[in-house]
Amino acid sequence: MRIGLVGLGRMGGNMVRRLVQDGHEVVGYDISEDNVKRAVDGGAEAADSLGALVKALEAPRIVWVMVPHGEPTRSTLEALLPLMDSDDVLIDGGNSHYTESIAWAKTCEEQGIHFLDIGVSGGVWGLKIGYCMMIGGPRVAFERVEPILATLAPEDGYGHMGPSGSGHFVKMVHNAIEYAMLQSIGEGFECLAASDWDLDLKQITGVWRHGSVIRSWLLDLLEDAFDKEGNDLAKIGPYVDDSGTGRWTVDYALEKAVPVPAIANALFQRFDSRIEERFAYKTIAALRNQFGGHAVKEE
Repeated sequence: MRIGLVGLGRMGGNMVRRLVQDGHEVVGYDISEDNVKRAVDGGAEAADSLGALVKALEAPRIVWVMVPHGEPTRSTLEALLPLMDSDDVLIDGGNSHYTESIAWAKTCEEQGIHFLDIGVSGGVWGLKIGYCMMIGGPRVAFERVEPILATLAPEDGYGHMGPSGSGHFVKMVHNAIEYAMLQSIGEGFECLAASDWDLDLKQITGVWRHGSVIRSWLLDLLEDAFDKEGNDLAKIGPYVDDSGTGRWTVDYALEKAVPVPAIANALFQRFDSRIEERFAYKTIAALRNQFGGHAVKEE
């Protein structure tokens, strides 16, 4: 299939490579010339504007927007809509708030354009192992782009969640669960680091990866982090950022009176990490760097 991809950074750039490797044609655009060059090196065609990208695609078009949520996504969608035609498919693959996706779907529907909100998980490892994708929007559009989804995802790693907004809603909750999981791992390793014994945290992580109840991909990544940074994570600053999805989930839980104490506490602990130095925060920061390529503040 032929697709236009807007946003060729950490996630989008690797998506280009995975698509091209499976025989798809990609026309890419990014405001960063370096990102465009890497995409071209990966087999994509380059467009020097959103207008040029749309013109390079035959109707009905598929345009996937993979830029940060908030203003970057809003301004990109606003610029694209006048350029697209009825029956085209427009995809938002960022971590947008699901209510914004519902609103964009209505705007697109008025112009006869199909809008899909796709929550994408996989971070910097997506090129190698594939991206888990949660899709919301019209089923007819989902089925049209399914060959692209099948290429990007590992086996059984994507699905149609429901109407518009449901894809980003499910991804929001996914990220909130991630908050709580990371917090638990961070606190556990802070206990280990504070023990009276000179424990080898990398060794413990490796042992737990094999047969334990808590074995997981996160422990795989943490062993890699300890191997790279040392048991004390000396160069990792104890500062943990948040992308907004945890806040949105807590807001939603408050609105629906759903008790989410573990998720809420994990969110508040991230705020605390910007005030107080703790090994738990160094552990979480190291893990976020491993799975998502998120920047760390060095000591």
